[in-house]
Amino acid sequence: MGDVSIKMYDKFGCVLRIESTSNDISAFRVKRKVEHRDGSSSEQKAPLKKSIYSLYQLFTIMKAANYRYLEFISSFDDHSGGKENLTKVTDSVVDKGRSYRGLNFFAERDLHVLEVISRGEYMTFGMQGKDIRQHFENISPSAMSRIFKRLRLHGIIERVQGSYKYFATAYGKEIIAAGLTVKNLVLIPALA
Repeated sequence: MGDVSIKMYDKFGCVLRIESTSNDISAFRVKRKVEHRDGSSSEQKAPLKKSIYSLYQLFTIMKAANYRYLEFISSFDDHSGGKENLTKVTDSVVDKGRSYRGLNFFAERDLHVLEVISRGEYMTFGMQGKDIRQHFENISPSAMSRIFKRLRLHGIIERVQGSYKYFATAYGKEIIAAGLTVKNLVLIPALA
């Protein structure tokens, strides 16, 4: 994922080890004191500085990324509540008088959205509409906003307060894993 990576090791065949590395920590934005050219300073979101004082913030960011990655891979074989979750995600949801359709695991566009969201960099470091739009041809920002709204109402993604960044929820990770499993392990081999 550019200068940031998450590595997974199988230590001695019995211990799973997750490790995050970053060669350019300025990719991360944190709330910190910023000094302006006119001598004033303010508290705002800015790139992380490469100094010893930024280690705790970098540790917190990388630790959270590792936990999100572990949570994602742990949802692969969990079958609890499958029938309820399938019904919940495929039924339509009404918000402020407007109906939003459920996910269709047989619709190519819905599966493509799930595939894109399941990419490692988005699962770990979050996503924005502009990130996801680059994987679709001829999709407008307003159409991407509607897709995000639909995913948010179904509980698949959640928005980070005060930003335009979204993360997949634990429930969303289960849905994504299930949708991709249906496509790759059932549909494609059965129709081949």
